Amino acid sequence: MKPLHPVYFQDEKLRLIDQRLLPGEERHLAYEDPAEVAKAITDMVVRGAPAIGIAAAFGVALAAREASRLPVPLRAAHLASAARMLKAARPTAVNLAWAVDRMLRALEPRLEEPDLHRAALLEAEAIFHEDVQACQAIGRHGAALIPDGATVLTHCNAGALATGGYGTALGVIRGAVEAGKKVRVFADETRPYLQGARLTTWELARDGIDVTLLCDNMAGHLMQRGEITCAVVGADRIARNGDTANKIGTYTVALLCREHGLPFYVAAPLSTIDLAMESGDRIPIEERSSDEVTSIGGQRFAPVGVKARHPAFDVTPARLIAGIVTPRGVARPPFEQSLPALFL
Repeated sequence: MKPLHPVYFQDEKLRLIDQRLLPGEERHLAYEDPAEVAKAITDMVVRGAPAIGIAAAFGVALAAREASRLPVPLRAAHLASAARMLKAARPTAVNLAWAVDRMLRALEPRLEEPDLHRAALLEAEAIFHEDVQACQAIGRHGAALIPDGATVLTHCNAGALATGGYGTALGVIRGAVEAGKKVRVFADETRPYLQGARLTTWELARDGIDVTLLCDNMAGHLMQRGEITCAVVGADRIARNGDTANKIGTYTVALLCREHGLPFYVAAPLSTIDLAMESGDRIPIEERSSDEVTSIGGQRFAPVGVKARHPAFDVTPARLIAGIVTPRGVARPPFEQSLPALFL
């Protein structure tokens, strides 16, 4: 399988694959300013909880480069301002705030050092490499859950494009394929932003993995016909009790799996698990522009003046989740016990 990294640092610049242009064009953009990085996150140049966390970490590193040119007493305030801006770029995915806070903790004792930027860059690179390794571990643990000959349903894109590389939900699928299992994938298109249609199909086809695109309203019919074995999705935030926020439409998939007796799995790194969040009803849900619902590719198809809603995420209750695949193994219900145990 070909390595795919949507976020990386090269020649003193943050590089992002512009995921808005895929699959038509693979364009790599360069960023040198933390404000530009925050805008890229908001504008969905980069998306996926782990990937935006990594991008934000490099955004802090760019802010540290700016801070290193300032008098020492002004450096902390400069970093704090950049951190607030980056955290506000997208509120639901906890990985973003986690990565920014980790960067600030690493830099706090080094504010007086002349090589502050280098220290920041090393920490951001560590976050990047740890994420890739975590995804590969998720793949190894999750592969055991996928039977040989399975047809796996996935929603949105929780692949290499959503992470440092390899992927979470698609990491599970890749792990099963690498273990020698024959696996088919059904990918929901994932309206309104079409991450499944544009991104999941692109990267699975790129790796030669059998993938078939579905409209979002087809999964129930195929489950009813016995054509789906299980579902595996990613996550943007997992509460202490196992409630999981993921791309809008995930909750519907989980309900369909429960109705048809199929296992519904979530795959995520530890940075996605928010033990301070007691339950999913407290997870902030980002509401994006209605234009993304009424238009596709800049072409409006809904009548002018018609209102539209775009909650970007929904929350799947823990009772619908068979297991949460992490780099340290598969957490099973009751998640109030199994999730905290992962951190011991």
